[in-house]
Amino acid sequence: MRFTTRPTLQGTFGMVSSTHWLASQSAMAVLEDGGNAYDAAVAAGFVLHVVEPHLNGPAGEVPIILAPAGGEVRVLCGQGPAPAGATIGHYRSLGLELVPGTGPLAAAVPGAFDAWMVLLRDHGTKSLSRVLRYAIGYAEDGHAPVERVGETVETVRELFEAEWTSSADVYLPGGKAPAPGELFRNPALAATWRRLIAEAEEAGGADRVAQIEAAREVWRTGFIAEALVAHSARPTMDTSGARHTGTLTAADLAGWSATYEAPVTYDWNGWTLCKAGGWSQGPALLQQLALLPSRAAELPRYGSAEYVHLLIEGCKLAMADREAWYGDAEPEGTPLAALLSEPYNTARRALLGERASYELRPGSPGGRAPALSGHATAVAAGEPGFDPLGIPGAGEPTVAKDGATRGDTCHLDIVDRWGNMIAATPSGGWLQSNPVVPELGFPLGTRLQMAWLDPGLPNSLTPGRRPRTTLTPSLALRDGVPVLAFGTPGGDQQDQWQLHFFLALALRPPVRGGLDLQGAIDAPNWHNDSFPGSFYPRGMRPGSVTVESRMDPEVIEELRRRGHEVTVGDAWSEGRLCAVARDPETGILSAAANPRGMQGYAVGR
Repeated sequence: MRFTTRPTLQGTFGMVSSTHWLASQSAMAVLEDGGNAYDAAVAAGFVLHVVEPHLNGPAGEVPIILAPAGGEVRVLCGQGPAPAGATIGHYRSLGLELVPGTGPLAAAVPGAFDAWMVLLRDHGTKSLSRVLRYAIGYAEDGHAPVERVGETVETVRELFEAEWTSSADVYLPGGKAPAPGELFRNPALAATWRRLIAEAEEAGGADRVAQIEAAREVWRTGFIAEALVAHSARPTMDTSGARHTGTLTAADLAGWSATYEAPVTYDWNGWTLCKAGGWSQGPALLQQLALLPSRAAELPRYGSAEYVHLLIEGCKLAMADREAWYGDAEPEGTPLAALLSEPYNTARRALLGERASYELRPGSPGGRAPALSGHATAVAAGEPGFDPLGIPGAGEPTVAKDGATRGDTCHLDIVDRWGNMIAATPSGGWLQSNPVVPELGFPLGTRLQMAWLDPGLPNSLTPGRRPRTTLTPSLALRDGVPVLAFGTPGGDQQDQWQLHFFLALALRPPVRGGLDLQGAIDAPNWHNDSFPGSFYPRGMRPGSVTVESRMDPEVIEELRRRGHEVTVGDAWSEGRLCAVARDPETGILSAAANPRGMQGYAVGR
């Protein structure tokens, strides 16, 4: 019998897993109150804005994958596009070669709030006030913050005190950063949601859907929109070292809505994996699977050096294709059918050698020549000046003094007694990304930093297009039936850690008759940075592999012998996975959460 840090929870009523225990328990309270998985997800999402403000906010973004009981799997896109004024020419005219990593120039049209509202409207059952009461309570009455909130604030203290004084008002009250064991409050945020609810109830009357639609209008055209646009127009110090105004306008906010789309899928060894499209990095997980043998029995032994080497090298090829082909480009779009085709992947497998590759090697799906940013090419050539902010924090994001951040994200998964399932990865709108809008209690996001200022690329900065995001929730089916929802924070690492988690489930025996979710989460994990990062300043470390010290020393030495530049990190530092599952034959529900970072939790019964 294998021992894990926690049990894999099992029950029949409902299961929740998220990156913060207060979000998990709030979601469970909604289930206990008769709500479904989608009501619970919205409640948890807004609680995460309060308790993980360094990891997400209302003006950030959230891709969602949902599987309604008896219905089709759908992706709900909460990633807003570039504003109409966000042209390459405008940014170049400011002397910029990259979109700044902080400040209003990096702000896309906020997407998270509208996506949560569309989800609640179409699939929920509860009123706006019922799902927001948990977030309002924690913002108004306070919560005991996790250590990382205060650590992040201390990192950017000088910036807050000298430049972003509205952020200092919220996060440095009396000059003191949020501290564990002390109540931290955000009364401005609580007041925003109370006013939103009041205006929505006045406009929508007693009708639940009308209230939600009214709330969406308040966000897009009312007092919230007015405050966001006004704040975008204020000169703000950003990572370029200069003060810039943003491009977000009232028309940008009023003209965008969250939308549904079909997932991208790939079948492997009896499983069907569902991801968001090429505007996310989600297909990179599918490409990594496509590079593996189609039968699990043909893989190297799980956890062996040969196994780890194969996954590292396959990841490099998939991420090289991400750089060359992924984006919200028209008219061709991301050539996913070709990238996931067997002929293409048969040819790509031939590149998987016995030695570690230090090259960025995108393929040519359909015979099309790959295109890369000149900046990415310079990074690949090893030219100096591309600081990747140190070795990426695996379990936690890396934050620089100017607010530049890698990998800040949250995640939640929920399955209810009716079989409704959801995976969502909220992110952006971090406390260190932009100054707090004083009237609202939260900042704008910075997702545009992922778009290139080179024309003609799939991920070129283009008005009306979504910047390619690293956010990538997952949902898996067996025999066409949804059985598993999972995901993780971690920026560019997300689809690495998720692949390792999924294969640990698929290749190891079940526990208590069900999927060994906790065992797969607890298993030693790793990542590589051998491709241009998605976050400013877009650095990379060719040949790098960062592993947990719990990995077998013999495996580590063999990886080094094969040419990998191995960094051994802390024992519990790689990955922040969450997962829930449902057995369609028995109706048994399961959940597990990451122990790393001491804040993720699964609950259920």
